[in-house]
Amino acid sequence: MTKSKITAAALDALTLAGSLAITSGSAQAHSHWGTGVGIGFAAGALIGAAAVSNAYAPPVYVAPSCRLVERYDRRSNVRLIRVCDY
Repeated sequence: MTKSKITAAALDALTLAGSLAITSGSAQAHSHWGTGVGIGFAAGALIGAAAVSNAYAPPVYVAPSCRLVERYDRRSNVRLIRVCDY
């Protein structure tokens, strides 16, 4: 869990730094910070959500459903037998 949090934080920092570095080379008189920062935040949110998601959670044990069924033996005696669906 700690490893995924550190990885997510590192990817967020790298994305933010990359978005700031990409927009700083512009020679225009007005700023284009909004697009780069917006893309950086969106990418960071997507990467962070993917890192924290529980897609690889361990399997959950599901108890089988069981019921009692009447069965007859060779001598016509009724017996109750437990039958479970797995």
